[in-house]
Amino acid sequence: MGVSFTLPARWGRAYFALQAVAGAAWWVAVFSVPWVRSATVGSLDPIAVAVLDIPLFVGASALAAAGVRVAVAVATGWTVVVTAALALFATVTGEAGWGVLLMIAAAGCSAAASCAVLLGRLPAEWLVRGPFAFRPARGRRSVAAHVAATFGQIVLFWGLFLVVLPFLIAAAENRWGLRVPLPSAVLVPVGLALLVLMSALGIWAAIAMSTRGDGTPLPAAMPNRLVVAGPYRLLRNPMALAGIAQGVAVGLLLGSWLVLAYAIAGSLVWNYLVRPFEEQDLEERFGGQFARYRSQVRCWLPRLTPWSAAPESVHSP
Repeated sequence: MGVSFTLPARWGRAYFALQAVAGAAWWVAVFSVPWVRSATVGSLDPIAVAVLDIPLFVGASALAAAGVRVAVAVATGWTVVVTAALALFATVTGEAGWGVLLMIAAAGCSAAASCAVLLGRLPAEWLVRGPFAFRPARGRRSVAAHVAATFGQIVLFWGLFLVVLPFLIAAAENRWGLRVPLPSAVLVPVGLALLVLMSALGIWAAIAMSTRGDGTPLPAAMPNRLVVAGPYRLLRNPMALAGIAQGVAVGLLLGSWLVLAYAIAGSLVWNYLVRPFEEQDLEERFGGQFARYRSQVRCWLPRLTPWSAAPESVHSP
């Protein structure tokens, strides 16, 4: 059984039509509304930019909406190039931050729309390749080895996704002039409490996974046994919930709305693009055991009472 992410071509063409109209309206605003020009192109010469952007962004998007396949590649490629160039400009000068944000959104949506027009689907399987492909851990490793590997993963992934990336995002938010004052006196204590609680949940789930499942939480070294212990008796994905809530907590601590948006975007990617592959893997390897567990334990909303599997349904050491 495969995971399908069908994305009708008409949706992609509809997006490109919307992008063409929005791009044309934006250029009208750039030339007629000073604050729009300042916020989105800064000190760049709008005429020089428009000479390239109107045909390659607005015009190509209109042609892509009409189904011209080469225009799809031109519009998407140009959007990505402009996004990178404008981000560099904003980082150097501190100008045009809102323009960068708009172009990041346009680049992501253009990429998805191009997949719809050219492929008729969203190739989400690209997210679960290489070290992120789901496969069981090697057998005959000790529990201590799995625990050590798990904590190594925690240091690596928490360091990257909860320290490095949020601080880079917050720094860009400041540099690009996108900072919005937030009530730190309230949000910092809430963020700290949330970070501590969710980190504890993540560690509890990781220990349960590595000690009871003969594997680790890493997709490339998945458990060899279905784990229904610890927080997994209350919730199917405690580590995912912990990671998303940790991202929100870091955003609160940094007072960064962009980091909060980053955490929310991560939750959507995981829930809609990654989780189906994980659950497909679990269903293929554990069959009825996982089906029964999934029917009794929700993904995001914890049970009020811990679920207990029958001894013959789920093997635990």
